[in-house]
Amino acid sequence: MIRYALHCEKGHDFESWFPSSDSYEAQREQGFVACPVCGATRVDKALMAPQVARKDRRAAAEPAPPAAAPPAPVAMVSPAEQELRAKIRELREHLVKNADPVGERFAEEARKIHYGEAEHRSIYGQASPEEARELAEEGIEFHALPVLPDDRN
Repeated sequence: MIRYALHCEKGHDFESWFPSSDSYEAQREQGFVACPVCGATRVDKALMAPQVARKDRRAAAEPAPPAAAPPAPVAMVSPAEQELRAKIRELREHLVKNADPVGERFAEEARKIHYGEAEHRSIYGQASPEEARELAEEGIEFHALPVLPDDRN
């Protein structure tokens, strides 16, 4: 099989495989080779640089093609869901407005409050996944602040 880089009369570039160069020529002359973009049948070979293996060099490992990004979860949002989203945003704003920001000391402060070493109050901050797991194992109640996609700026 031979892979040819081709271009049509309208300037679109594309590739196609043929069993032989004679097969390409016969198909082109009969109008069977057509541009996948515009359908034009006036198609010519584009300039190609062949890959030639050299025996005097070890073949370098080809880089792996980039992995395709996993599909992202998406949704169409109905009016009822837009209202729910607004309520979630209100909840987040209420929590942040009425709690003490403790930043990265969240786990430490949550423990002090839980064990009675500090006055009970609402706090918010950051905790690593490991800190969150440890807090949960100790029976310390906490919740992640709700984050909506458009909150991530």
